[in-house]
Amino acid sequence: MKSKHIFYFLFIFSLSLSQTVAIFGPDYFVEIQEGASGFDADLDMADRFSRDHDKAGDINGDGVVDLVVGARSDDDGQTDAGAVYILFMNQDGTVQSNQKISMLEGGFTDSLNASNYFGYGVAGIGDYDGDSVPDIAVTAISPPNNSLYILHLNSDGTVKNYVKNSPVISQGLSAIGDINNDGRIDLVVCNPMSNDGGNHRGAIDILFLDSLSTIIDSSTVTISSTQGGFGDGLENGDGFGGREVAMLGDLDGDGNPELAVGSYKADGGRGAIWILSLDGTDYQVLSKLKIGENQGGFDEILPEASNNNNSNGAMFGHALCAVGDLNGDEIPDLMTGANQYNEGYAYILYLNSDKSVKTFQRINNTEGGFDLTLNSENPERFSRSMSFLGDFRGDGTIAVNIGGGAHTTGILYILFFKSCDFQGENGNNYWQGGNTFFSNWTHSTQTVNGPLSFEQCAYKAFSFNASHITYNENDGRCICKDSTATLTFSAEESSAYINDCASTAPLNLDEGNIAMLPSISLFKNYPNPFNPSTTIRFSIKTRLTASLQIYDINGRLIDTLLDGMIEPGNHKIQWNASNYSTGIYFVTLASGIQVQTQKLILLK
Repeated sequence: MKSKHIFYFLFIFSLSLSQTVAIFGPDYFVEIQEGASGFDADLDMADRFSRDHDKAGDINGDGVVDLVVGARSDDDGQTDAGAVYILFMNQDGTVQSNQKISMLEGGFTDSLNASNYFGYGVAGIGDYDGDSVPDIAVTAISPPNNSLYILHLNSDGTVKNYVKNSPVISQGLSAIGDINNDGRIDLVVCNPMSNDGGNHRGAIDILFLDSLSTIIDSSTVTISSTQGGFGDGLENGDGFGGREVAMLGDLDGDGNPELAVGSYKADGGRGAIWILSLDGTDYQVLSKLKIGENQGGFDEILPEASNNNNSNGAMFGHALCAVGDLNGDEIPDLMTGANQYNEGYAYILYLNSDKSVKTFQRINNTEGGFDLTLNSENPERFSRSMSFLGDFRGDGTIAVNIGGGAHTTGILYILFFKSCDFQGENGNNYWQGGNTFFSNWTHSTQTVNGPLSFEQCAYKAFSFNASHITYNENDGRCICKDSTATLTFSAEESSAYINDCASTAPLNLDEGNIAMLPSISLFKNYPNPFNPSTTIRFSIKTRLTASLQIYDINGRLIDTLLDGMIEPGNHKIQWNASNYSTGIYFVTLASGIQVQTQKLILLK
């Protein structure tokens, strides 16, 4: 009986995936800069505001996540001594107020030297000192004061006290979660100029800190050409480490985490990314894959010529950001950039479980659906830094910070991505008639001629607010249409999808050609991966009896969240997994013969 139950569970899981695909796409963006979006500061042209940034948690306790942003060339006290800003945020992405931390402001009492670049790297690290106020990590990179500071904050964003770890060699800083399960966020410092194994090949250090915010030197793990199990692959000048790394979690389900590390000067300056599989105990490299121009599934031509930064190439992989599963295939995805490619390109890399790139989406002035107006004449190096905000608004959308504005005082872009379910129709169908918003097929509106992935087609639907898409897996043809289109059968093996979050106008469906649309819809949970709580979203079209249940990887029922009559509308429920171990779980929404399932990833 037990094995039969597991078989049924796995069957309905695979069936649900064939019906609905949850994909995140463009919503809107906010520009935070001097005098805009509520940011009132006194920045100079060369302060380099937004050269690094991160979410800092809810510092002032108003229920909205706050940000920490570096301005590494601020001149308070000394030329280029550096500073950081705590941005107290509104839920729409604008700034409520800010607190500067420098030699002269914010309660920071250490002395910085000229060209110290305090704020070159910043990271939110949670509540390190147990006072219920989140704390931050900040690097100052230049000798003789090259240090990693742990700043314990007050609720007004000023410094209560700090711990100085010196010397620390770092040109990049990332928080990677609590990978050793000691209750404290762990850090990675990047040193792309390291000569370990060869000239400027680069290195990273995984740092673990104790309860006093001090680095445990004996636990530090270095990964380079000669250490950490990396082995062959790096060459002189590659700049392995870049500005940031991104902890992706367990891509292939083998129990070992994957870490993305940039190598932004590799391949003549074009740049590359290494996806490293790390041993879950000693964090040595077990395997690796390089992603670059025509490598690792990344089918992109990157420039190699000299750029405005007196260097060569696009610098792909300079900044990295783990963004969770954006295309609904249950595999975490990655954002990166090529900040020297024209005005600066950002990329969404949709990953496979084997670390390779399935497909990708560009975000720039003309692509990506955000209608950006980036400076092209004095390229602003959009995507030179990245950080993940997650569900900032608390409504299922996610937000990503991207730095830009190299030729201004600095600009922080917050890009909001909304989640939509693309509901697939049974059989091979397509949408005909109506207004065509986008097509690479033989239709009136034609934007690109080449094939598209399903993710790219869906992204076009976001961009144009299309209600319907038709997609052909064999040749990558795509049509995006409005709500007046009519569903009919396809003789070309194409598939029709309804974009559930586009226009709410009534659908014009050919009766008899399609099955009844489901009365229940289970959406992607957020965050995912999560620790220890996640929000599960679902909608009910009519009043009905339904159940919402959690299963483990073996198909065992471990928790029932709802079971009974449910009113129509959109619903949210939080699942707290504090009592369960790290692993993969499944949530099922069932009513009669209708069953939908989503994958949950708990990372502790």
